[in-house]
Amino acid sequence: MLWRVPQPLAGSPHNFKYRLAYVVGGLCVLRYDNEAGKGDHRHYDAAEAAYTFTTVQALIAEFQTDIARWNDEHSHT
Repeated sequence: MLWRVPQPLAGSPHNFKYRLAYVVGGLCVLRYDNEAGKGDHRHYDAAEAAYTFTTVQALIAEFQTDIARWNDEHSHT
């Protein structure tokens, strides 16, 4: 989900709220989000790191790239 908000959320400098999740076998293995107060960040497996939001198009492209990377890394398990 991604939507435009009237004002930036606390911790984010842009007017978008988003929560993109990739779920495998009922488990969220990848998530990009910007909850209020925490700012833009991504979760990849058990790791969480800051994310620098630039554009909606870049966000979606990077999310799709991470999905492909996760699938590649876990295709042999």
